[in-house]
Amino acid sequence: MFLLYEYDIFWAFLIIASAIPILAFLVSGVLAPIRKGPEKLSSYESGIEPMGDAWLQFRIRYYMFALVFVVFDVETVFLYPWAMSFDVLGISVFIEAFIFVLILIVGSVYAWRKGALEWS
Repeated sequence: MFLLYEYDIFWAFLIIASAIPILAFLVSGVLAPIRKGPEKLSSYESGIEPMGDAWLQFRIRYYMFALVFVVFDVETVFLYPWAMSFDVLGISVFIEAFIFVLILIVGSVYAWRKGALEWS
């Protein structure tokens, strides 16, 4: 039997977790001073007068390297629950984890061949 009152704690947590950041933004928007001037609108570089244009174009390779790192780093986190519950789940989960690792290896080889892992 499905009872909604079992999820009261979940809904209370969800409402409170959503309300706290919204309240923080509202309070800071009301209490923060608004003073616009040339010093406020200039870019800040450690107390030194800014030189040149602030809009610099970065190479896409840095973003690709970071993206590949984040993707593979997050995906390897999924291996931890499998490793911790390996004895309970059995051989089918081992096969799934093996296929998952093979997909990660194929993806890393693909990224390596495309040059996404080269920094220079």
